[in-house]
Amino acid sequence: MGALRALRASREALAVSELRFVRMGFGAEAVDYQVAWDEQRRVHAARFADEVPDTVLLLEHPPVYTAGRRTEASERPLDGTPVIDVDRGGKITWHGPGQLVGYPIQKLPRPVDVVAHVRRLEEALIRTCAEFGLQTTRVEGRSGVWVLGDPVEKRPALGGLALDFDPRLTDDQFDPRLNGPEYAPSNAGQRREDRKLAQIGIRVAKGVTMHGFSFNVNPDNRWFDKIIPCGIRDAGVASLAGELGREVTIEEVLPVVERHLRDVLENAELKPREVERTPA
Repeated sequence: MGALRALRASREALAVSELRFVRMGFGAEAVDYQVAWDEQRRVHAARFADEVPDTVLLLEHPPVYTAGRRTEASERPLDGTPVIDVDRGGKITWHGPGQLVGYPIQKLPRPVDVVAHVRRLEEALIRTCAEFGLQTTRVEGRSGVWVLGDPVEKRPALGGLALDFDPRLTDDQFDPRLNGPEYAPSNAGQRREDRKLAQIGIRVAKGVTMHGFSFNVNPDNRWFDKIIPCGIRDAGVASLAGELGREVTIEEVLPVVERHLRDVLENAELKPREVERTPA
């Protein structure tokens, strides 16, 4: 009985312990996506069993495209570039050098409030950007962290055409992959459009989260031009370094992200999602 009580006490302590960060690999030691996915599943199982505390895996990946469950065929690369289909929410995105990836594996009360979890991750990254001097925000109906563009009437014309003739305004299937650099997602800043700085896509299984965020610190955003990033055709992508106009490294950003994640996730008042009950 004594050993059983000790095991229960140990598991209860893990359930409320501090957030643990694991730096898996960066730069020359960037972690293959499949290796990281396998590690996520291992830690997820251990967290469900209360064998480890809430854990955030932090890393860089070699270049790779991953597609969430809602990805459509029309959003994938046209040239046959391989894409890894994954079990997270969201659509297609890219991971690679210059991008800080975080996989928070956290036990949440049931029924799980997925939206609240996403908002917490956004908040930590918004605070990180602010510390580096960049104002970012959320966009209604679109997860992630965004830099807002100018109002439509103040944006430069594309290809010498007035914005009234921008084909994206009238063609839901307009394909920026086929229409030159002026429509490329990586050039959204030059067009003064809304642009996403951090992508978020998660999965919750057995009340424990998986997957997480990718934060564009200083990547070559032209990798995004092969796809329709997150399935969004009327906005683009950005990087912290690009928006600030100076070099910023993952080494600089990493401890700041960790600090804000710790503050947000450890101090959050976790609540189960409210379930509306219909009268009998």
